[in-house]
Amino acid sequence: MYFVTYQYNAFSEGGILTADEKKVLPITTIGKLMGLKFPERLIDFIPMATDKLLSDVQNIMTANPNLGIDLSLVKLLAPIPKPPRNIFCLGKNYADHAKEIKNIPSLTELPESPIYFSKLPTSVTGPDTVILSHANATKEIDYEVELAIVIGKEGSDIPKEKAEEYIFGYTIANDITARDLQKKHSQWYKGKSLDTFCPLGPKILHKSTLKIPFNIALTCRVNDEIRQHSTTSHMIFDIPTIISDLSKGITLLPGDIILTGTPAGVGCARKPPLFLQHGDKIEAEIEKIGVLRNIIE
Repeated sequence: MYFVTYQYNAFSEGGILTADEKKVLPITTIGKLMGLKFPERLIDFIPMATDKLLSDVQNIMTANPNLGIDLSLVKLLAPIPKPPRNIFCLGKNYADHAKEIKNIPSLTELPESPIYFSKLPTSVTGPDTVILSHANATKEIDYEVELAIVIGKEGSDIPKEKAEEYIFGYTIANDITARDLQKKHSQWYKGKSLDTFCPLGPKILHKSTLKIPFNIALTCRVNDEIRQHSTTSHMIFDIPTIISDLSKGITLLPGDIILTGTPAGVGCARKPPLFLQHGDKIEAEIEKIGVLRNIIE
């Protein structure tokens, strides 16, 4: 089951893709068919989305196969266009990437514990949008394809064996980074948080379709050239470990987004470095989820 946020004319709302992925059915419409009032925003629906409720939703959709808005008539937005909190991120969570970024000080050792940083909510943009080049702030824009976890229910001090219970689903992120700012400020917050530096989408795959443990491919292409290609099996810290460790002393909330790290192949590690330029097309693809496309403006 795929969840999206879409814009239809001037109105935006959460929806669920039909089985053939050719139409989107508004969440509010599904609620009416069930005799329930569902919220318009996907982030407000997520805490309600128990396994039982989603089973009933699936039955309603199966019974009404002709309902929905043709995808050609809508614009897909980031599934959570305005996250209520900073986006949690992991650095150096693929060994090959940790080893390749020797030109960034202090980043050459494999981590013994997860490395966390965050991106501002205002960095989020959706599929098929522009990534601003911010020429007055940076000259070294880099790409990082990442699997993003969307949290489904509130929890803290979550045991590894229960981590999947707190997940709503998975989407694609591109952790765009200003490498010169990352080095200049000796920390990652600003270089990771410029406006439009966190493309998300185009949809969220519900966890019921992708049960832990899983191994899926991640690929990043720039102007159709493959720059990154790996699988989630190469994560240093797996998803249950990430959720359990992050939630120690921190309450995770429905709609929280966690980026799980990127594999080798980033532009700053190439010789010479290969940074993104005006007009470049970036495609971040994750198996079973889809393709997230953006253009550097």
